[in-house]
Amino acid sequence: MENIDQETISEFAGTAETWLERLLVWGREEFLSLDMAAALGAIALAAAIFWAARKWALPPLEAAVGKIRAGYWVHLRLQRLAELVPALAALLVLGTVNAGLQQTGFSPDISRIAAKLLTAWIIIKIVVLILKDSAWTPVLAGFVWGVTALAIVGWLDPLMGVMDQVGFSIGEFRLSLLGIVQAALLFAVLMWVAALIARVLENRLGRLAGITPSARVLVGKIIHILFLVFAGMVALTSVGIDFTAIAVFSGAVGVGIGFGLQKVVSNLISGIILLLDRSIKPGDVIEIGDAYGWIEKLGARYVAIITRDGKEFLIPNEDLITQQVINWSYTDKVVRFKIGVGISYRSDVRKAMDLMLEAANGIDRILKDPPPAVRLVGFGDSSVDLELRIWLKDPESGTVNAMSDARLRIWDLFHENGIEFPFPQRDLHIVSAEGLETIMQRARQGGAETP
Repeated sequence: MENIDQETISEFAGTAETWLERLLVWGREEFLSLDMAAALGAIALAAAIFWAARKWALPPLEAAVGKIRAGYWVHLRLQRLAELVPALAALLVLGTVNAGLQQTGFSPDISRIAAKLLTAWIIIKIVVLILKDSAWTPVLAGFVWGVTALAIVGWLDPLMGVMDQVGFSIGEFRLSLLGIVQAALLFAVLMWVAALIARVLENRLGRLAGITPSARVLVGKIIHILFLVFAGMVALTSVGIDFTAIAVFSGAVGVGIGFGLQKVVSNLISGIILLLDRSIKPGDVIEIGDAYGWIEKLGARYVAIITRDGKEFLIPNEDLITQQVINWSYTDKVVRFKIGVGISYRSDVRKAMDLMLEAANGIDRILKDPPPAVRLVGFGDSSVDLELRIWLKDPESGTVNAMSDARLRIWDLFHENGIEFPFPQRDLHIVSAEGLETIMQRARQGGAETP
């Protein structure tokens, strides 16, 4: 082990010394030369043009873009495209100066490399303008530009060689840093392609008649899962992993993961069942426990329900399978509500029933077919109990607000037509009370003595 370490240290020291000598030779022959001075001057001039354009030309250009009437997506792209004007001006100046220097006999290698780097950066920025905005877009753009810059400078192949040497071997299998990076990049590209294909298919299915929202979600999730498995297998195969060698190990790990992630797997299976039986779908109005609202999203692990007050409930799929769920729009969104009203025994019952129907017919959200109805449901201790039965076709727009409008309308009509709302009435019977007779006698005597 000590001999190996000594040989490794000696080899590393020799390599470092060789690179240091090359750097010194390059510094003497290239850096301190007229060609290098001319190239650096061209880069400095381009930088000055970039700074000047950014300071004086960019603000009025952004103001002009802001006055253009267009959609948000187009307006944002135009604004970002305007931000590239200083870089384009610098590239134009740099390319012109490089051409002039080359015609006069100079060899501005450094400025040509700078022009190529700037060109690659502008092209990547333009491609990013077309792509959909996401959190990973700047990261991906920076990575692509970094790889391109290494290729332009000529350091990509040496770097890949160094990364290929960093690794370890287990028997005949060897895992290197280069293989891991390549597998990760391949996996990311395949996942991006999977998401793109899933979106395209969902849009296509959405235009076909007879395809339910649940079917669209199910197809999208199946495609995502299939491409995820495919991407993982391709990425592992690119590294050189043999699946037959890890079959037994993966089986044991799978059993352990199955026990540890029992709830997660249960929610995944429940989500697939919900999509297949179409008991709930995006847009349905459901009620489960304390949550009442419409379904915004069917996820792989949960269902997102948005209430009228803006709260989002994330209900696990398993709860929707095992618990009682009220689906207000399962087969039909039309639902019936009952509004109880009590009137005094001195009031005209038939007139009150007519006024309640008039109140219901005067509200737009209450359906006329089926029509509202009023029923006398009982004789209470203090009131005659009536019940207004109404139908709504849009429960997702709220139910309490519609019933509140109906109650206010009934209140106004009852007051305008003399229909009385009763107060609680109670009869008090005193059977016996100690000293009550004495008090009553004194009261009668006092009343008799009064002139």
